Amino acid sequence: MNTEKKTALVTGGSRGLGKNMALNLAKKGIDVVITYNSKKEDAEAVVSEIKQMGRKAAALQLNTGDAKSFDRFFNQLKAVLTEEFQTEKFDFLINNAGIGIHATFAQTTEEQFDSLMQIHLKGPYFLTQKALALMNDGGGIVNISSGLARFCNPGYSAYGTMKGGIEVLTRYQAMELGSRGIRVNAVAPGAIETDFGGGIVRDNTQVNRMVASSTALGRVGLPNDIGSVVAFLCTEDAKWINAQRIEVSGGANL
Repeated sequence: MNTEKKTALVTGGSRGLGKNMALNLAKKGIDVVITYNSKKEDAEAVVSEIKQMGRKAAALQLNTGDAKSFDRFFNQLKAVLTEEFQTEKFDFLINNAGIGIHATFAQTTEEQFDSLMQIHLKGPYFLTQKALALMNDGGGIVNISSGLARFCNPGYSAYGTMKGGIEVLTRYQAMELGSRGIRVNAVAPGAIETDFGGGIVRDNTQVNRMVASSTALGRVGLPNDIGSVVAFLCTEDAKWINAQRIEVSGGANL
């Protein structure tokens, strides 16, 4: 087993699921770089929390919907890895950053569709492509999908379509990157109590109860339900899990 220190990059790590993923990775002894789009103070608070756990951490600004900014981002990441982490490459990429847009199929605009595609599909596609030069062999990629790629809720046709694309991409990446020993899996959360989508699952009692009633384990998901699974996939215990879609939903809509 390789005992060298590992480093993970988590996009959208300043809050919600990404924050929980970053903290769980740190608990596993993995150093973490998180990205944030606009919430710099939140990101710095996560970095501080990780450092208090005895791990190295840093935060960098990134808009995953702007593929033209990726070269600049990776130049910044390379400098941070060298100066603050004393390493040249990282091991795990968690494609988590995202937004939620709720609109019926009939009312979804081209602008909404394009925004979701750029952030949830095109962004992860080319971010991962450009990350390969900075990734160690034998590492891993975790793409965050959604239960909405399996079951359907009105208003998420565009979002679910992008997540379906991510799941197909995951299998192609696993096949093509296997020669480097890089494992690629997709984690598909069910409905979670976060501020995602305006916090509707967390703050709307009726929605919360509806989700819980259609979930076999009888409750809505919490961030730690997801972050711990993502962290597990970045450990030696998950070394033979590859090209899988792992739904973490408590048994939703069975």
